[in-house]
Amino acid sequence: MMRNLVKGAASGALATAVMSAVMVAGERAGLMGGQPPKHIVRSFLPGSERKRKPGEGALAAVAHFGFGIGSGALFGLMARRRRARVPAGIAYGLMIWVVSYAGWVPKMTVLPPIHRDRPGRPIVMAAGHVVYGTALACALNRLDQPKK
Repeated sequence: MMRNLVKGAASGALATAVMSAVMVAGERAGLMGGQPPKHIVRSFLPGSERKRKPGEGALAAVAHFGFGIGSGALFGLMARRRRARVPAGIAYGLMIWVVSYAGWVPKMTVLPPIHRDRPGRPIVMAAGHVVYGTALACALNRLDQPKK
């Protein structure tokens, strides 16, 4: 059980890094209107949620990776000793996106729900979560391969 947790966490870290590349590309293309992890972290810091705050970028990265690592650890536990299927990883990534961006994130009034968000962000975020789930399953399977 502990081995699956650790492998899932390591896979989650890698998957979060790959997903972050998709999110940065979406922001550079002008589709994001700011990174959701920054908006979320900013909402917890004192002061206006509309103004940038010192350290929010670093805190957002830590929070994003922490969430991705924790989610990866949970996926590793659910996969147990079976080979992780990429479609299951994709479904898991999309489930995280829907639960977050149609659930707790709008409830915190950080960002609007998916159906009311700016046009480009949901597409980028859905793609990022598909990439996260794909990378998560692939990395977990790679770590489960016997050493030669």
